[in-house]
Amino acid sequence: MDFGTIGAGTIGQAIARHLVAAGHRVVLSNRRGPDALGDTVARLGPLAGAGTVTEAAAAEMVFLAVRWQDIPAALAEVSSWDGRILVDTTNQMTGLTPRDYVDLGSDTGSEFVARHAPGARVVKAFNTLFAQYIEPDPRHGEGRQLLFYAGDDADAKADFRAVAEEIGFAPVDAGSLREGGRLMQVGGLLSALHALKQD
Repeated sequence: MDFGTIGAGTIGQAIARHLVAAGHRVVLSNRRGPDALGDTVARLGPLAGAGTVTEAAAAEMVFLAVRWQDIPAALAEVSSWDGRILVDTTNQMTGLTPRDYVDLGSDTGSEFVARHAPGARVVKAFNTLFAQYIEPDPRHGEGRQLLFYAGDDADAKADFRAVAEEIGFAPVDAGSLREGGRLMQVGGLLSALHALKQD
């Protein structure tokens, strides 16, 4: 399976690093274009490349790792998803304080994302973890870092779970985008819950 990232900040790079370490090719993209990512892909190694958002989104599994306010513009660059998997790592926050929380009413953040990416099979993941738990090797002497995920497509969830396992996380299915998304979003029971699975 090939991978792409829309967004190449801390989270996008951390996920790409894990994928490259597992032997996968990853195309990273950001709003500034491929030329701005030369140093980043050089650090990640020969399996990493820089591309446009459209090129990154052509991968079988794509990780969305942009600021909340940048989601519509970033996804508008992709004309068609054709059933590819979009892993939404975002939180509905425009900043770092409680007043920066974006209230979507009854919707979850990933339902918002799914509406902006028609045809994508959306999986929610990584948003409950602070970067300091995503960046290092998720395998520890005490166990593996738990990784909650949610989605409405069983096959997409199974594919994501296999990838998460391969790169060292202990994935836990939280349910659908609506119910699982509520548990995982800021203020939900699973938000900022960092724990290890003892294998």
